[in-house]
Amino acid sequence: MGVKRIVPDLTLKDVDASRAFYTDVIGLELAMDLGWVMTFGSPDVDAAQITLMHGDATAPVDPEVTIEVTDVEGVYGACLDRGLPIIYPLTDEPWGVRRFFVRDPNDVVVNVMAHLPGEG
Repeated sequence: MGVKRIVPDLTLKDVDASRAFYTDVIGLELAMDLGWVMTFGSPDVDAAQITLMHGDATAPVDPEVTIEVTDVEGVYGACLDRGLPIIYPLTDEPWGVRRFFVRDPNDVVVNVMAHLPGEG
């Protein structure tokens, strides 16, 4: 099981001001905008990203961090084997990812995901 990237997930309060800050002031590019979640990335460094959301449209809570892995099913199984609390079950989302939410030992909600074949 390998990690491909780690992205902080921050709560979005003001869509327009946030978009302007991260694009115009910081210089990031808007990589994804689903209305309730926006991901910004560096034009020069693929791994430099940040996600802002105001209420996950499909899950019961907002995650605090997203970790993209190479084997999401394997990580899901390892979490189940250890009895970690699954907050949102392994699900294929319509925007091209397979993901689940788990609480880590520090009570942090982690969105563990992988792009579906042919996506991302």
